[in-house]
Amino acid sequence: MAVSVFDLFSIGIGPSSSHTVGPMRAALMFADGLRAAGALGDTARVRTELFGSLGATGHGHGSDKAVLLGLEGERPEDIDTDSVPSRVAAIRETGRLRLLGSHPIAFTEDTDLVMHRRKSLPLHPNGMTFVAWSADGTELSSRTYYSVGGGFVLDENAADGPVISADTTPVPFPFRTAADLLAHCASSGKTIAQVMLANELVWRTAAEVRSGLLAIWQVMQDCVARGCEQEGVLPGGLRVPRRAKALHDKLLAESGEGDPLYVMDWVSLFALAVNEENASGGRVVTAPTNGAAGIIPAVLHYYTRFLSVANDDGVVDFLLTAAAIGVVLKETGSISGAEVGCQGEVGSACAMAAAGLTAVLGGSVAQVENAAEIGLEHHLGLTCDPVGGLVQIPCIERNAVGSTKAINASRMALRGDGTHVVHLDKVIKTMRETGNDMHTKYKETARGGLALNVIEC
Repeated sequence: MAVSVFDLFSIGIGPSSSHTVGPMRAALMFADGLRAAGALGDTARVRTELFGSLGATGHGHGSDKAVLLGLEGERPEDIDTDSVPSRVAAIRETGRLRLLGSHPIAFTEDTDLVMHRRKSLPLHPNGMTFVAWSADGTELSSRTYYSVGGGFVLDENAADGPVISADTTPVPFPFRTAADLLAHCASSGKTIAQVMLANELVWRTAAEVRSGLLAIWQVMQDCVARGCEQEGVLPGGLRVPRRAKALHDKLLAESGEGDPLYVMDWVSLFALAVNEENASGGRVVTAPTNGAAGIIPAVLHYYTRFLSVANDDGVVDFLLTAAAIGVVLKETGSISGAEVGCQGEVGSACAMAAAGLTAVLGGSVAQVENAAEIGLEHHLGLTCDPVGGLVQIPCIERNAVGSTKAINASRMALRGDGTHVVHLDKVIKTMRETGNDMHTKYKETARGGLALNVIEC
């Protein structure tokens, strides 16, 4: 499967790539399928069932809203995030849903949108089914989808077996593992960013890649700026206060003189700002997931605001390098909290950010791989236990800590010569095995850990 940098970094909506972005895309795929089959006009009812982690934490992650809006034809990258509450309220109040924005059908929440809290589908914890009927009760279509992390959706035809919509475009430097990636660098003399760019050129021109990545970077910056302006409490019932604005104002009022860690407080701020926006359902860049969306923007802000070597070329190389590590993580490990816990989300983002920063600070290919390995290794075993099923506690602070760990991992790798005993592929294999052994209650079900021991307010 060929994975693009624009698959790893996509513009979407909070609070979750697997629980919000993925279900919205799946619902839209189903509705588009009805239209392609000529069945849209005959559809009188659509029933959606969410299973496993989607059913357990779907309400807190906005999966129900995502499904409704996806059926109405909305895309995560385009939707007006400010319109979501009123749009969903209108569907519920009127009992009417417009498939693809044009064909009205009846909607009854109790029967047409079902959350199975303790029932799962076989291929992945984030499973969902859609069934469409005509007015006389004839089944028109039935599809099963899996949201496998980072907004990626696998389409399984319930009758014909799994069908994975994969891009099989040949690329000049195919790789799945870090060893493959490093071998390409050694044989071609290219950096990791250059290898990733060469692959991207099968889809886009170099100018398109550059402009696209700088557009992604601009959305990241806009997200941080919005997060630093907002006050109040986050939605969902926990009444978690927004802290980014107060911290931003405090840091602006201070000079940082005499405090060698003053810059790190800014890094924490950048991450908090992004993840508070994510928790409120705002516009974020999936990087590589929404739950870990603050880490790469925070480390990129550190690079551009506090390091004199920073420029747009560096931003592009940072994102290409991070994406290459993300490809390896996705292909041989997991970026899904519901599958392997938060080691697959924050751990992966930390590894990607550490690699990107090391590359733009002049690190060798070996040092870049070393930084990614350090970043991931020290997140092994990290559980995903969101309190109340919301992407707030411990997710928001966890991004701030993951950002500072990425910088630390990069600095450790740059101080060495690239030689290290434990290599990235071994750590990814360990992450996968640890995730397989991890009890389900610690994998985005909100039935264990902090989710069990912290009383919801």
